[in-house]
Amino acid sequence: MHPQQAEIPVMEVKLKLLGELESLGFPRARAVRALHHSGNTTVEAAVNWLVDHENDAEIDQMPLVTINMDIESPQASDITEAIKTKEQELRDRVRINKREEEKKREREREKERIRAGKELLEAKRIAEENERQRLLAFRKAEKEEEKRAREKVLQKLELDKSERKRALGLPLTSQAVKPSAPIIQEKKLQNSLPVKSVKKADRMRECLRSLKHTYRGDNARVKRAYQTLLIYVGNVARSPDEEKYRKIRLSNPKFQERVGNLKGGIEFLELCGFERSEGNDFLVFPREKVDIELLNSADSLLKSAITNPFFGLLEHVRED
Repeated sequence: MHPQQAEIPVMEVKLKLLGELESLGFPRARAVRALHHSGNTTVEAAVNWLVDHENDAEIDQMPLVTINMDIESPQASDITEAIKTKEQELRDRVRINKREEEKKREREREKERIRAGKELLEAKRIAEENERQRLLAFRKAEKEEEKRAREKVLQKLELDKSERKRALGLPLTSQAVKPSAPIIQEKKLQNSLPVKSVKKADRMRECLRSLKHTYRGDNARVKRAYQTLLIYVGNVARSPDEEKYRKIRLSNPKFQERVGNLKGGIEFLELCGFERSEGNDFLVFPREKVDIELLNSADSLLKSAITNPFFGLLEHVRED
């Protein structure tokens, strides 16, 4: 015999009791252990032991066993209702435990679904709030731009009226209109901004104004140019790492038709950060030179030019 096998205890069971336990549906390994540890007295005692030890770690390991052929065990053939009841209770307990474990796992899964749902809703709420704030800021800037444009047009009209009276020799009833408070405040605000930003914004505005003035008889063409520029600027601002958005072929027919052949179009893109390269065949926006703040300013100017009917009106009147 192997040295390790000698240390394993041999369990003695009675053959008849073993058969009756197996007929109740208990596996042989469990039946053997139950009979051995309950003293091979009765089936009921064995079932009671199984109820108390159903969760033992070695309950299903088959031990070494000696079969006792003695069939005179007291009440060996008596499978009472109590035994059947305990056996059923054991099976019911296993089913109940399984159901409880499944319910517990389902509750955990439900908690995880609720948590993930809350995080998704919160992320959506934050994104919607950010978009709402951005739209509010844009609309506010747009209204201020319209207000300033109207005031400048009115001032120009008043000055023209005074000039006509002077030319006709009529008495002047009012002095030249002084700039209103909002315009003065605008100048103060511009003076307080960084010189570089103001100059770039002014040059961008001049490009758009020049484009609108040059093609003032073709509003559809002007609007299409503004919208095309807005797409180029928006793509880089949203995806600065995408090389395809930072490279424009100058010979592209659609680009030439919508932007390239229009006065101020390519200059506007260069002010945003695009540079001529590769034998002057492409406009390329170097990744390290992407300025999101400047692109956002360009975006706002383009949207104002598209939606504001007074955009560039004062400059047009002054040139005329």
